[in-house]
Amino acid sequence: MTNDKHTRHKARMIKKKQHIDQRIADAKESRGIIIILTGNGKGKTTAAFGNVARCVGHGYQAGVIQFIKGDWPCGERQLLQQTGQVTFHVMKTGFTWETQDKAVDIAATQEVWKAGKSMLSDPNLRLVVLDEITYVLRYGYLATEDVINALQQRPPMQSVIITGRGCPQMLIDIADTVSDIQPIKHAFDAGIKAQEGIDW
Repeated sequence: MTNDKHTRHKARMIKKKQHIDQRIADAKESRGIIIILTGNGKGKTTAAFGNVARCVGHGYQAGVIQFIKGDWPCGERQLLQQTGQVTFHVMKTGFTWETQDKAVDIAATQEVWKAGKSMLSDPNLRLVVLDEITYVLRYGYLATEDVINALQQRPPMQSVIITGRGCPQMLIDIADTVSDIQPIKHAFDAGIKAQEGIDW
């Protein structure tokens, strides 16, 4: 790189840093936020649990509602429950295609959602994760409007993470941060089975 190019590059980097510093200085509002992790790629729930670990690491309480996945072993749940700082409620029926009983699924969804609404009204919870809730919304087992109402009435400093494919636009519209996680490659497509400690 010539001296002239180096000088221009350095000037651009300084200007970029000044812009970032100014944005940080301008961000003065402090409140809980809604984060959505959606898309067809792997890692949405994993990312949400990483945020729970971060929350717990700072001494805060968190709550997790797990829709769809059932009561099979979950490494993150087994670890985080030991801290005494994370409350879990799991929809016990598991994947809807395993039960093949819509009435049972709807009843199970409504039951676990009661716990979800309770968490969303608890000011002691710094973070609430609604894991895989998008599926029950898409199937019509739970009304999106009911979820939005609970989200809008939650304590001011409580943040919420919503995970799952095909997130309804109504939720995306009220969210503060949305990540669309897309697949490039997946080990399962190469015939590699899901592994304990890696996939659950």
